[in-house]
Amino acid sequence: MTTIRVLPHPEYCPQGASISAPVGSTICEALLENGIKIEHACDMSCACTTCHVVVREGFNSLSEQEEVEEDLLDRAWGLEPNSRLSCQAIIANTDLVVEIPKYSINHAKENH
Repeated sequence: MTTIRVLPHPEYCPQGASISAPVGSTICEALLENGIKIEHACDMSCACTTCHVVVREGFNSLSEQEEVEEDLLDRAWGLEPNSRLSCQAIIANTDLVVEIPKYSINHAKENH
């Protein structure tokens, strides 16, 4: 099991959290299975950016980005060099520190 430390987020995880996740699962799956209700508007099919996270520690241990993820990330709010779509980032044996950005691009949630 890999430990994921989630930094505090005002809506999804106000106190922050430390969760365990099986190797081979995605960050998004791990968050959801541990009660952290990160947005995933496309149902984890790599078609949006609502599950965007910034991996503060352990970034290089994650699965390689595919081109479609790289293209989508260009549209993510608050993009950083260590950004990933959590639905595509497969966890290895290295512990992670993850930050959920304050905002996401989700028109349904924003009532547009």
